[in-house]
Amino acid sequence: MNDLPSPPQGVRGHKTSMTTSWNSVGENLRLALDTLRAHKFRSFLTVLGVFIGTTTVIMVASIIAGLDKQLVDAAEQFGTRVVWIYKLQMGAPHKLTREERLRKPLTYDDAQAIKELCPDVEEVSLAIFGELEEFGLPPTTARYKGREMAGAQFMGVDAAYLSISNSSLADGRFFTSTDDLHRRDVAVIAANVVQQLFEHEDPVGKTLDVDGHALEIVGTLHKYKGFLGDSPDDRDIFVPYWTYKKFYPAAKDHFISALAARGRMDEAQDEIRGVLRRRRHVAPSDPDNFGISTADSFISDFRAIIGSVALVMVVISSIGLLVGGIGVMDIMLVSVTERTREIGVRKAVGARQRDIAWQFLLEAIALTGSGGLMGITFGWLLSLLIRVLVPSLPSTVPLWSVVAGFVVSTGIGLFFGLWPALKAARLDPIIALRYE
Repeated sequence: MNDLPSPPQGVRGHKTSMTTSWNSVGENLRLALDTLRAHKFRSFLTVLGVFIGTTTVIMVASIIAGLDKQLVDAAEQFGTRVVWIYKLQMGAPHKLTREERLRKPLTYDDAQAIKELCPDVEEVSLAIFGELEEFGLPPTTARYKGREMAGAQFMGVDAAYLSISNSSLADGRFFTSTDDLHRRDVAVIAANVVQQLFEHEDPVGKTLDVDGHALEIVGTLHKYKGFLGDSPDDRDIFVPYWTYKKFYPAAKDHFISALAARGRMDEAQDEIRGVLRRRRHVAPSDPDNFGISTADSFISDFRAIIGSVALVMVVISSIGLLVGGIGVMDIMLVSVTERTREIGVRKAVGARQRDIAWQFLLEAIALTGSGGLMGITFGWLLSLLIRVLVPSLPSTVPLWSVVAGFVVSTGIGLFFGLWPALKAARLDPIIALRYE
């Protein structure tokens, strides 16, 4: 009397059908895995291309993720509010046009105009140096007590330089406006200069000879982080701006740094561009004849370059996956031929075409999926090894690369296993039973 009502017949039938379907898939998957275990070495050779392709994807993704993190960290250290202005556009190297080679350098008055006429610029710093060469500043020789440093980079900067740059004082002091105004022969040196010339001495108060000029060292700087850790190019020797002009009256190559107000980066760049276009007499229809760069623009340039490299590596890894897929299809066709009689027996005892198709399809998917998992594991281990051996490159395996590696590897099995699976499913059971 208290019996619960039975579910409708259609619902019971649907539930039973779903249970049967999942049981069938599970049984076919077990059969596929048993076949792989029975031919371990052959299975490994078959998916070697998938293994190599997946490992390449993981490795490329981990290195790119590491480089990207390093670049963002380095850019943030240089300052996300800093705008760098030079006569040329900084960033990815390119062949200079005739117009770029003949451009007039920026001037001291340009820096003063930016400071006075750009309300969204909080501070401006100016650097002066010899004409930039292909690989950076012209090298200068520095000497102290018989020691010599041939690759020093000598430049003049104003008192605001330290507040805008990513440098920080390690000892002593930086220049003052008074030092600059009176053209005092004082210098602040970078960490690598200290290491090479004053390894066991306190450099502050010592006299350094730079290109024949005797300079009293008043301060030293901490090492700054470059793109891949401590920068090997940290070889700067700074003197006050007007002191440099006293030494080299003909020097005229200027580099301007501007600190934008918080949240006003775009407005500051627009103001700087407007001031310089007017001062350099650029027609409204003509492009800028100077370069403006920020941390974001450097990051964008880098990602564009790395994107091209990644595309090449993905194409190379795709070749490995394609070869692996062809190998899987080949071995599955051989497997269908070897197991023709088995297929006939299964059909004779009631196996449907879709059961046979699923068995071989799942076998192909399991084959490439296992190759993908091995590639993901090996790629992760290589990434960990790189992180240990090269601490300055914190390679890390992003989750998307793991998901992509597994999905692509199983997709290869699905695509290249389809033909062998259909061929097996369509075998005539009578002909298959007679096969020797």
